[in-house]
Amino acid sequence: CYFCGLYWFSNTSCSVDSQCPVQIIPRSVVVRYGDNVSADCKTSVLHEGMGWEASEGAVPMTKNQNLITWRVPELTEWDIKPLCYINSKRCNNNQCEIELPVTVFKTPDSVFISTVNHRGPMMEGQQYELQCDVHNVAPVQNLTVKWYKGQTLLKQTNFTDTIETPVNKTITLLIGPDRADDGAEYWCEAELDLGADGPQPHPTNSSKPLSIAVYYKPKHSSSTETIIQDDKVMLDCTVKANPAPMYTWDHLKEKNSSSVLKSSALSLGNYTCTATNTLGRDSKFLIFTFLLFKRMLQ
Repeated sequence: CYFCGLYWFSNTSCSVDSQCPVQIIPRSVVVRYGDNVSADCKTSVLHEGMGWEASEGAVPMTKNQNLITWRVPELTEWDIKPLCYINSKRCNNNQCEIELPVTVFKTPDSVFISTVNHRGPMMEGQQYELQCDVHNVAPVQNLTVKWYKGQTLLKQTNFTDTIETPVNKTITLLIGPDRADDGAEYWCEAELDLGADGPQPHPTNSSKPLSIAVYYKPKHSSSTETIIQDDKVMLDCTVKANPAPMYTWDHLKEKNSSSVLKSSALSLGNYTCTATNTLGRDSKFLIFTFLLFKRMLQ
């Protein structure tokens, strides 16, 4: 019962299920570890004494006040449970008490992202594990760890632990990068959602981004291309690959490792270009012809 004493019995004794005639303001508190905290306890009934019981900030019983304040200038106890109590004349001086729910929180000392058992570039088509380490955070049941690639949310994890003191948490994410992920940045974020009484917006701590390199073999968008004779056109075999590919051309009188050939230096005919790196190779067939022959092909 966080708000009590709105109604009170007129008889001289209190029933077993009657409410304790005190009101605590606020009804609950959320406080950062080491910060100051306070709450008021008040009543509108006659009493023989009221006070606060607490391991920090206790207030001795007083008979001549109807409002007393529990105050701690620097809260350093994780599981504190302050109680406001009252000895009411209408309850034959029997004591009743109300607990103030206190949530003590601490944002992480650090949030760090890393790869698990791997260094260097990743290979397209293989799976890898990323790890997010959240150090010294409380309470863990209010923690959400989110995984991002760029600005895209990939996954989030919540915790059901009921531990009040700071803990470390390690969360993993399995990824299967492809060529589009080369240079992508992954990062993780620790967020404490402490409810309506907590800080708004929710406190967050983010890791530094982890940029990944992905190795992938050459792959042309088309296997065949027809080029019309023109002094300005090129035979282009350029293709994306990581590591960068080497190029070879068939049907040339002289070897050429360039990915682009000037058509002005070539005779009409068929050319095959092959792009090769350490992961594989891919070839492209180029038909260098004149306009009439292309119309006949169509």
